[in-house]
Amino acid sequence: MIVMPSNNGGFDCGRLFGKYPHRMAHLMTPDNTKEPRPSVKWALDNGVFGAWSKGREWSEEPFYNYLDAWACHSPEWVVVPDWVADKDKTIALWYKHISAIQCLGLTPAFVVQDGMTPKDVPSDAQVIFVGGSTSWKWRNLKTWTYEFERVHVGRVNTYQLCWQAMEAGAESCDGTGWFRHPKRTEQLEKFLQDSEKEN
Repeated sequence: MIVMPSNNGGFDCGRLFGKYPHRMAHLMTPDNTKEPRPSVKWALDNGVFGAWSKGREWSEEPFYNYLDAWACHSPEWVVVPDWVADKDKTIALWYKHISAIQCLGLTPAFVVQDGMTPKDVPSDAQVIFVGGSTSWKWRNLKTWTYEFERVHVGRVNTYQLCWQAMEAGAESCDGTGWFRHPKRTEQLEKFLQDSEKEN
């Protein structure tokens, strides 16, 4: 499973990318001023959850500005705008934005939210991003990995949750907290080391 530190950089981040290049990728967001590195795999989140968690209104302009600037650097996938924990608004936003992302030749990721089932996933979704509330996400993760080949899990920031995501069959996960404290970084490195031994 690939681990995607969200908007992280610095020495320890670079060290782990160098040591485990096949196991790590960047998850960028539109409010991040960093540009993707050509030699490092990356994906683009839409910034909706970050805005929601800070009590800010989400704007599509930074999202599309980032795409206009960096889509040519071939992200692994792009998270189509969604609405936190709202099934109906997320589906409506998919149909509002999907054409603009597809016309750039990019791989779209659909965020699944509380109350959704596999039948709610649009037929042209290529990656499933498991969002929603924390409890719902972990209760239902195996439903998504059973039904879909490519599944990403959001907000994974501990050694134990990395194992839980990988054992459920997720392709990748992300977390913003890995390099905020040395103990968190140690957990990430331990997961990468231990999970390498399993393969």
